[in-house]
Amino acid sequence: MIQRALQEEMERILPEGQILYNEPMDRHCSFRTGGPADAMAVVKTEDEMASLLQLLRDSGESCFLLGRGTNLLIGDGGYRGVIVTAAAAPRTENAKEVPGGCGGDPAGFPLDGVCVEGNSIIAGAGATLKAAAMAAMEHGLTGLEFAAGIPGTVGGGLVMNAGAYGGEIRMVTSLVRLLMPDGSVQELTGEEMEFGYRTSILRHVDAAALRAQFELAPGDPEKIRARVLELSEQRRAKQPLEFPSAGSTFKRPEGYFAGKLIMDAGLAGYSVGGAQVSEKHCGFVINRGGATSAQIRTLIRNVQDKVFEDSGIRLEREVIFLGEF
Repeated sequence: MIQRALQEEMERILPEGQILYNEPMDRHCSFRTGGPADAMAVVKTEDEMASLLQLLRDSGESCFLLGRGTNLLIGDGGYRGVIVTAAAAPRTENAKEVPGGCGGDPAGFPLDGVCVEGNSIIAGAGATLKAAAMAAMEHGLTGLEFAAGIPGTVGGGLVMNAGAYGGEIRMVTSLVRLLMPDGSVQELTGEEMEFGYRTSILRHVDAAALRAQFELAPGDPEKIRARVLELSEQRRAKQPLEFPSAGSTFKRPEGYFAGKLIMDAGLAGYSVGGAQVSEKHCGFVINRGGATSAQIRTLIRNVQDKVFEDSGIRLEREVIFLGEF
């Protein structure tokens, strides 16, 4: 429970309607499970982000930075503390391009905005990767086609070096604007972000991504559009998009594929309550309907144990566990 004094301070920082108390997190996570957070705060500007995070640090209140919850499992008991998000409204896929382009004070750039400057896409941390990829496509810029089907935000993509179909965020990121723990703002190059397989410097430094610049190349608009459509069709054909999930549940073990290891262990269709290993793609754990977070967590752990027993390989999950189970 958030103390009343802290609530009042939060409400001085954020306009009315940007703080939701006792907010059910199944509305904000792609598994469609999870109990309520004590509070969920929606920040729209750098100043709001900086002021709120400083307040929460000074008060000792727990907080978690949320994108679109596409790589997250929140416990059925919810989260004790404040969920902070810059993401666009739930279920909104696209952000509108920033009026007037990328000019002006960087601190005034909306955290869910997208704009085009020459061969670059500049996107706030709360914008979806799809929005950035669609803006690139509309302006005839190539290099972000792989991101059009990734459901998360730019901020989340920077944290985990999101990738698909041979592309990764690290391949196109030229500059990232970060809010550091001391309240200062730093800009890091793509190299300084220390991108690796499903990781970046943001896994190890307590900083918040504010925006990123993606350096692309001019391309044939029709070929770019055709590639986006081709990858979209591949996703629909091979992935269980009709069910709630967090995408690939496990990291790819070096020299192996997680989905094949799970299938070889005889776990296709294995279920715990409403949670199931997808028969369409064994690398996905899905909510077939009515699953609890506890059931999903149990299934994930059972899959790890069975695959280890079968192959000697311990699968490492991509999905983050958060809150009270």
